[in-house]
Amino acid sequence: MTPWVLRTCSVIRAARPSTGAVSILTSEQIEQRYGQAPQEYLADGGFSTLDDIEKVSTPERGTKVYTPVKDEDKKRAAGVDPFAPRAKDSPTLAEWRQRMGTEEAKQIYAERASTAECVNAQARNRNLYQFRVRGSRKVKIIALWYAFAQNVMRALALCLRPELTRV
Repeated sequence: MTPWVLRTCSVIRAARPSTGAVSILTSEQIEQRYGQAPQEYLADGGFSTLDDIEKVSTPERGTKVYTPVKDEDKKRAAGVDPFAPRAKDSPTLAEWRQRMGTEEAKQIYAERASTAECVNAQARNRNLYQFRVRGSRKVKIIALWYAFAQNVMRALALCLRPELTRV
């Protein structure tokens, strides 16, 4: 089990932002705060685009992106290998496709459900569906307060149950 700690907070003004915008911003925030890019980046499949995968996993950053290949089942049904590199794929995308076809990548991506989705579910259980304030600045303040409260609650829980932490 992992210690679900929120590390970044972004407010994006859009009707439905692509995760690309979120992934790139979050990756850049991590880089600015910790002085290095994340080694691995697990992104929700509904939000990631090929362009986003390339931007987050540039060779300079050295970040491996783990996000599902879109329409994997449809491609299999059509007799197409979803993990085979495409003719128009860059080397970065070809590597990502092949990586996502491995059991190791599937196990790593499965960790996302036990971390990010748990935090999202806890937020919904605490009635954090939508914000009752106006303006991105106020929304960010509430999101930061929520992240702070979430991290304090997790720290207390981990202090009481140290076997939950991983070294």
